[in-house]
Amino acid sequence: MNEANLYKELGTLTKDKDSWKESIPYVSSLLSYDSVKIKAKALWMLGEMGFRYPLPVQKSLPAIASFLNSAEPLLRERAVNALGRIGRADYQLIEPYWENLFRFASDEQPKVRLSFIWASENIATNTPDIYKDYIPIFEGLLSDSDDKVRMEAPEIFRVLGKRRPEFIRPYLEGLWQKSETDSNRVVRIHCLGAIKASGHGSPVNTKHTDK
Repeated sequence: MNEANLYKELGTLTKDKDSWKESIPYVSSLLSYDSVKIKAKALWMLGEMGFRYPLPVQKSLPAIASFLNSAEPLLRERAVNALGRIGRADYQLIEPYWENLFRFASDEQPKVRLSFIWASENIATNTPDIYKDYIPIFEGLLSDSDDKVRMEAPEIFRVLGKRRPEFIRPYLEGLWQKSETDSNRVVRIHCLGAIKASGHGSPVNTKHTDK
């Protein structure tokens, strides 16, 4: 089957969620296909399949994680995304790879840095405690040179603020500053949303908390 037909077939399978569980071995086999486009699609699908059926995708995790070292940015991006989705469903499955994800906070490609934040949000949704000592990394991403990365960075503070507001308390003043001064309107809105999610609705409340 040529690339175009195979990609079309995968598009059909993406919509047929009832077939996902039994299709995991097949989709995993496509990680060795000689096409970046097909590998990227397979990685994305395994992430979504793993979110729904985490245990059946466990055998594919080493293959998925191998793309973290890919020279192709799209494949690094998709591998990070996949581990995030699977980790949201079952953190224990991706724990061996979790700490390695933090190097992508400084990846040369903005889309990979963006995927790192997005994956972290997914994992932190159900396993927030593991991020307690890693928040300074996300604080740095609030000032990223790329607009889309800065737009997403406050969202990890929102996720953690809902679950462990004490984790982000030291960063509230910085979030307030970004909510008032960042050149990107969406960044300002997302910073404000992160503050509100933590239970702090005004600069006065923030300053009071930090004392």
